[in-house]
Amino acid sequence: MANLPIFDVAGSAMQAQSTRLSTIASNLANAESVSGDPNAVYKPREPVFATFQVGTDPALLGVQVAGVVESQAAPVKRYEPGHPQADADGYVYAPDIDPVAQMVNLISASRSYQASVEMLNTAKDLALATLNLSSR
Repeated sequence: MANLPIFDVAGSAMQAQSTRLSTIASNLANAESVSGDPNAVYKPREPVFATFQVGTDPALLGVQVAGVVESQAAPVKRYEPGHPQADADGYVYAPDIDPVAQMVNLISASRSYQASVEMLNTAKDLALATLNLSSR
């Protein structure tokens, strides 16, 4: 049962969405972090996905994380002269992270992960039902 390609497809999708969930969590956790140096600000991360062929069927594709890239967006410059991390001009720098967009991305990743779990469970149930039919 473990060599069925559908398990590889569902498993690869779950692993990719897990990485996506982790990067979103990291971005949200650092959304309010600031620095007095624009080069030291947290840079939001985003996974990059790539497909790969599963088994011998060219139409059956899985997904894998090709890498995780940091955003090249400039940090947000805020004038907060009383902040302990403000630079000499009174500015602090924050990462360019939109929490609402990150939450939407989080919901999408969570639902994709859940759909992969359901696909895996359905494939397992069908494989077990097939084994039960053949043993009668």
